[in-house]
Amino acid sequence: MKRTLAGLVMGFALAGAAWAEGASDPDWPCVQRKQPHLSVGQFWTGPLPDAATQDLARRPDIAALAKVLQQRRLPMDAAEAEIAAFAQGAGAQDLTALFMAVFNGIDSYRSQIIGGIARYSRKQIDLSAQIERRRAEMASLTSAATPDFDKIDAAEASLDWDTRIFTDRQQSLTSVCETPVLLEQRAFELARAIAAHLP
Repeated sequence: MKRTLAGLVMGFALAGAAWAEGASDPDWPCVQRKQPHLSVGQFWTGPLPDAATQDLARRPDIAALAKVLQQRRLPMDAAEAEIAAFAQGAGAQDLTALFMAVFNGIDSYRSQIIGGIARYSRKQIDLSAQIERRRAEMASLTSAATPDFDKIDAAEASLDWDTRIFTDRQQSLTSVCETPVLLEQRAFELARAIAAHLP
């Protein structure tokens, strides 16, 4: 056999350690606490947005600027320049509406990401169960009185493949879990930049 069963089991156990760490929701694999939606109060120190402000946030120029600002590829100094240009002649309500447009967009996108992480996690859970079944099959085949080495090799190949997929996905999970945090940071930085222009 290319690998011993013990080696495969050890690799699986190490790969799964971070996945199980600190998750109160069985579908939530990240170390960070699951928070499906953000709260305006966490980010905004300006006037409290009301229904009129929410309506104003949908104004085409504000909505378009918010979409530009939300993009993480836009450097913050460029975002701050865009905000400063908008702020010329803008009142507190306009600035609050801009924040709300940015906040709503980031919160919606972040919620979609969180839903995707949960689906990703469920696939890992299912794959983990499949690996356990393959381990049991390997144990049964190797303990037989007359082992069928062709079946053992095939079972080992399947176990090795599933374990490799699980491990690869697990390694990419770290960056996937960072995405909601990066979006929160973006919302905070933009809120601070917008609030700096409040009269």
